[in-house]
Formats: sequence, structure tokens, C-alpha cells
Amino acid sequence: MATTTDAAANALGYEQARDELIEVVRRLEAGGTTLEESLALWERGEELSKVCRRWLEGARARLDAALASEEEAEGAGAEAAEDAGEPS
Repeated sequence: MATTTDAAANALGYEQARDELIEVVRRLEAGGTTLEESLALWERGEELSKVCRRWLEGARARLDAALASEEEAEGAGAEAAEDAGEPS
């Protein structure tokens, strides 16, 4: 079951999630936080990382689909040219 925090993280755009993740990492690296604060930051960073990964996977799928469509169109064009007796 998704928590409110998960739902909020999923609503973020890639750039927002990336920027917040950078800030979380900066705060963790700077130190000076309590163990509880550090754990909360780590958990938030994990959530943000998942959001970024989903956005990137979605972008990769869209690119792959676009490239596949382009290759199909080029293949169909080459077949039509061959059928018409034109060199490909």
C-alpha cells in the first residue's frame, strides 16, 4: 500500500525529484544531523531515486518505441521501392 509520501514522490517530475535528491545527498554528506534525521533523509533519497528511475525507464521506452517505428517505416519504404523496381 502506497503511503502519502510515496504518492507525493510519484507526483514529482523528473527534474523536481532529481533536484530534491541532490539536496538530500548534500545534506547527508554535510553531516551534522541526528541518526533519526539521517535515516529519514536516506529513506527520502531512496524514494526520489525510484521516481527518477521510473522517469528514465519511461523515457527509454518512449525512445525505443520511436526508434522501432522509424525502423519499421524505413523498412516499409525500402520494400516498396524494391517492389517498384527502384534501387534501395
